[in-house]
Amino acid sequence: MDAADTPLEPAQAGPKDFIREIIDEDLASGKHRGVVVRFPPEPNGYLHIGHAKSICLNFGLALAYGGRCHLRFDDTNPAKEEQEFVDSIQQDVRWLGFDWQQHLFFASDYFGALYDFAVELIEKGLAYVDSLTPEEMRAHRGTLTEPGKDSPYRKRSVAENLDLFRRMRAGEFPDGAHVLRAKIDMASPNLNLRDPALYRIKRAHHHRTGDDWCLYPMYDYTHPISDALEGITHSICTLEFEDHRPLYDWVLDHISAPCHPRQIEFARLNLTYTVMSKRKLLELVATGAVQGWDDPRMPTIAGMRRRGYTPQGIRNFCAAIGVTKANGTVEYGLLEHFVREDLNKTAIRRMVVTQPLKLVIENYPEDQVEHFEAENNPEDPAAGTRQVPFSRELWIEREDFRDDNPKKWFRLAPGAEVRLKHAYYVRCRDVVRDEAGNVVELRCTYDPESRGGGTPDNRVVKGTLHWVSAAHAVPVELRLYDTLFAVPNPTGSLAAELNPASLQALQGLGEPAMAAVQPGERYQFLRMGYYCVDPDTRPGRAVFNRTATLKDAWARMEKRAVGSTGER
Repeated sequence: MDAADTPLEPAQAGPKDFIREIIDEDLASGKHRGVVVRFPPEPNGYLHIGHAKSICLNFGLALAYGGRCHLRFDDTNPAKEEQEFVDSIQQDVRWLGFDWQQHLFFASDYFGALYDFAVELIEKGLAYVDSLTPEEMRAHRGTLTEPGKDSPYRKRSVAENLDLFRRMRAGEFPDGAHVLRAKIDMASPNLNLRDPALYRIKRAHHHRTGDDWCLYPMYDYTHPISDALEGITHSICTLEFEDHRPLYDWVLDHISAPCHPRQIEFARLNLTYTVMSKRKLLELVATGAVQGWDDPRMPTIAGMRRRGYTPQGIRNFCAAIGVTKANGTVEYGLLEHFVREDLNKTAIRRMVVTQPLKLVIENYPEDQVEHFEAENNPEDPAAGTRQVPFSRELWIEREDFRDDNPKKWFRLAPGAEVRLKHAYYVRCRDVVRDEAGNVVELRCTYDPESRGGGTPDNRVVKGTLHWVSAAHAVPVELRLYDTLFAVPNPTGSLAAELNPASLQALQGLGEPAMAAVQPGERYQFLRMGYYCVDPDTRPGRAVFNRTATLKDAWARMEKRAVGSTGER
């Protein structure tokens, strides 16, 4: 069940935090009569789990306050942007359960207006065309402890600047020959205010405007104006834009903007065992370290979707970590906890054996086949049941048998009795070995009176095993995923810190219902974990990605906390 089947309610928009407190104050004071926010991704890569936090925050605010959230693409750098990324971003936002309705915008929608506002700044003497080389500009900028130096072109007249800027627009100059800069303060302690670039010449084909422009605005200039033109009330950014806020305000203070949104910053999401840089993720894709943006090991939303993560699980995770102004790192296990918690409620149960060991029931008729009714999900009665075939020869997991029978071993051993899930009790009578002494087959007997899990003498059998009928088993491929990186906080060479065991493939055997699976379906394989059908699945070849194991350290910690305090 995906986002389309789980409509969001206002209560899911999130608890109170400092951003909501600011919005409450603005609404109470009458500064705003409603809330308009936006999610502004650059279409230069696929979205990752850090973007999911921002998506949930912005769309959640709109939902909580009865406002609206715009989806606006910051498409001002055509050399790195593609329609593929535009399409994937829209798919990801919808999959997470959010809808921008008719409020889809592009920064390129405003190229004309942005140009006109730049002319306005020039006419006011607040912007100039600079002809320094990039190297010279960096040398003039200064450092954190030393002020910058004015460009020799800073004193150009308004008329000269207007002429040069219009000729830049007309394509008369090569790339890099000139830039348009704001005239603010080269001695400002905030480096972002030391005459930042507003426009640069860049001859690159734009995925929407084609070759209409060879002059493109910078993000710090485009962002505030786009917000103002759309009537955004609160512009929510991650914490690295805090030092850019004075420039955001400066731009809006010095043009004839229709309104002045308020920029608010919050801490971005950092997750252990992965990276949150699109540049680094692109490097992983480009070098072949992963099999594309939707590789299930990637922290991209597309990769998580393919791995089997649920929209609800991701939304619950984002709500749990909250919104703060302090940077920190969240353990990957917490994300898996919320995904696992949601899958437990929704995933269909099936039985699969990965290391098959033959089990033969000697006192069961050779030509007999029974069908047992098995629930599809004990957490969801509406999921219904299925019929599972049972025969004389079965496959069980090799690790469910031991030659010795130690204390607290509740699985099979010589003379031991176990319950076969949904079926009968069986007792191991004999063990067949090959010439090397390896166990190749178990000879067992079953108790016909134990059908359905009960016996006349009410004896207690503690162990329950999953199994597959040998005559009805279908082959399956299981892809087991671990963390992409071997270190909790990758900081060095990506290639050196990759986890060599991040992907392992196993061939297994599943119950016959596995022959009809469809890509995207999610399952819990009994006693093994949660799996999702991969798009590589073809008739006769079912491929499953392991979403998460059954073990949940966060749930165990929570239970211990409840047990010690008596409350949650």
